[in-house]
Amino acid sequence: MPLDVAQVMELAPVIPVLVVERVEDALPIAQALVKGGLPALEVTLRTPAALDVIREMAKVEGAVVGAGTVLNPQQLDAAMEAGARFIVSPGLTEPLARAAIAANIPFLPGTATAGDIMRGMDLGLTHFKFFPAETSGGLPALKALAAPLHEARFCPTGGITAQSAPQWLAEPFVKCVGGSWVVPKGPVDPARIEALAREAASLGSNASSK
Repeated sequence: MPLDVAQVMELAPVIPVLVVERVEDALPIAQALVKGGLPALEVTLRTPAALDVIREMAKVEGAVVGAGTVLNPQQLDAAMEAGARFIVSPGLTEPLARAAIAANIPFLPGTATAGDIMRGMDLGLTHFKFFPAETSGGLPALKALAAPLHEARFCPTGGITAQSAPQWLAEPFVKCVGGSWVVPKGPVDPARIEALAREAASLGSNASSK
């Protein structure tokens, strides 16, 4: 069943942001993350293998696989063809936003300023990625933006850790966070990934009623 963007953001408190170099790593990573309680998976289009990784991860029962680092409508089309069920972009452009809206696919565009968010709201969007979160002023900056733009909801991404995530998730305008810490660099260790995923999934106990 198709999900809307709010439902994707509510699947778990953390959306793993994945940079996967090898297609053969796709299944064990996705299986470990889903088993650990993190079903929404953002596969960034930063590697030549990314589209094939999306195809493989989409085979995992319970996984809701999306594409990240989507920069234009052509990449959006390629990601959807590979099986992506949501789209994440580092920024907000009108061509990409209109293409995502027309395709009726959940879309989280990156925003860092009031102007970014207002342009998105003019297009009918209400859910945004706050990116890069820490270097854009961190939680104090997002609090300042969210006050006047109170209808907007956010997935902060960029520099967030297991230690800082609870502070972000405690805010009512934050529905989830994006993070890369749940899949450490180096050889794939499914048991370690599953353990980190379980810890990340537990961070949302305070956000379940938001």
